Amino acid sequence: METGLRSRPILVTGASGGIGAATVRLLMKEGANVIAAGRNLERLSELGSDTGCQTLSFDLTSEDEIKSALSGLEIYGVVNCGGWGGEIATPMETDINVFDKVIDINARGTLLITKYASESMIAAGNGGAIVNVSSQASLVGLAGHISYASSKGAVDAMTRVCALELGKYNIRVNAVNPTVVMTPMSEWYWGREDIGGPLLETMPLHKWATEEDCAGPIVFLLSDAAAMISGVCLPVDGGYSAV
Repeated sequence: METGLRSRPILVTGASGGIGAATVRLLMKEGANVIAAGRNLERLSELGSDTGCQTLSFDLTSEDEIKSALSGLEIYGVVNCGGWGGEIATPMETDINVFDKVIDINARGTLLITKYASESMIAAGNGGAIVNVSSQASLVGLAGHISYASSKGAVDAMTRVCALELGKYNIRVNAVNPTVVMTPMSEWYWGREDIGGPLLETMPLHKWATEEDCAGPIVFLLSDAAAMISGVCLPVDGGYSAV
């Protein structure tokens, strides 16, 4: 499949994390000019050395830093992958300070990147594509995920509104909604048989997602093969949300 991404500049936030880094690697294989952004400078440096991508660092909670970093930056595509999981808590137990931080990073950060990246994309007049990394937590009820689910529900709503607003500039906006990616960071919770077991039992494919399972759909939605797809929130969840 010809993606049409060769030489196109693509910004990937959260590139020092698993899904972000996997997306950078796949985009580089497709010949894109990738700008990998994140907070972990060591991981970004390693990713740059391994793949040849450009790197960029800014704080997703700082409008000034984002505006400065993206000002004058040529961009055709954006992957909004930067985020934070917060805590596992019920609505009754949740720490509102944690809730505010999750919303600040996941929802507000996504909007700020879209705000300033789309300015450059519109000015260039070449169209483009934005892919937001959401979660299955925005599609179904997951116990303990009140803050995270709320933030990703906001991301899904932004995806639809931005698809409507940016369509006239030939800029497509979509989201992917992955299930659990079993990393060391998530294994402490989802690796528990009483927690992860019922989810896997319900999921038709009965397996956890990998970073590469998420990167493939992201790159597809950025590509010319998805030229008529906009405003979609695509579950990458092994069929869990269909049950």
